[in-house]
Amino acid sequence: MKFCSECGAELSTRIPPGDNLPRFVCDTCQVIHYINPKIVAGCIPEWEDKILLCRRAIEPRIGHWTFPAGFMEIGESTEQAAIRETLEEAHADVEITSLYAVLSLPRISQVHMVFRGVLHKPEFKPGTESLDVRLFALDEIPWDDLAFPVIHEALERYVADVARGTFPMHFGSVFPRMKS
Repeated sequence: MKFCSECGAELSTRIPPGDNLPRFVCDTCQVIHYINPKIVAGCIPEWEDKILLCRRAIEPRIGHWTFPAGFMEIGESTEQAAIRETLEEAHADVEITSLYAVLSLPRISQVHMVFRGVLHKPEFKPGTESLDVRLFALDEIPWDDLAFPVIHEALERYVADVARGTFPMHFGSVFPRMKS
């Protein structure tokens, strides 16, 4: 940030009184500009013993598979964001059944809130951000072609939970996977 969104003056970086981290502060009007992590809401849409995945039509990671997910918009709940992303990316209508995982990506300042959802009916098609949309049995998940480490992490946990027959709430941090 270079300029204050309140008064237009230049900003400096300093630790404000009562804080412990450097922030962008306006030297003219003294407004403190906080930059906080972004929330990504996603959904693992379920139909019988399969899950719905989308092949990305946009960068980053065009052509790779993911479950529907995206940045939350102002004025919507996390559940609404997950439902909206599923509709936008897969033209699929879901009912959210539970919050499944909260996964932090500290390196890129994101928090992913992953929900489980049940498709109302097995009707779907690619949205503008998807090249393809398909139902996958759990043994058909394209593990080597998943778009992001957080998607891999969430789906690994999901497959293990299906095998156990129990779905606890997951939380943790995800770091880039190293190629061997």
